[in-house]
Amino acid sequence: MEKVRAHLIIRGRVQGVFFRSFTQKTASLLGVNGWVRNLYDGSVEAVFEGDKPSVEEAVNKCRTGPYGAHVEDVKVEWQPWSGEFRGFSVRY
Repeated sequence: MEKVRAHLIIRGRVQGVFFRSFTQKTASLLGVNGWVRNLYDGSVEAVFEGDKPSVEEAVNKCRTGPYGAHVEDVKVEWQPWSGEFRGFSVRY
């Protein structure tokens, strides 16, 4: 199975609505590694690595987000898989 990496910037009402927790749970359920964090401009940044279908599903889930979120834009940069992560974490 092809391994991929996706770097996301998610904009909209995505802070204060448990977006990081939602992303961590989504990644764990899908078996995707990486991290998520809030940015100072009010957006959320995430990196997903894993099997292509699972990473694509994680990206799609971020297009909606948790209840209370209002996602306006998701910028996705597809990158080569690096294998540097073991699990998925919330960064501060």
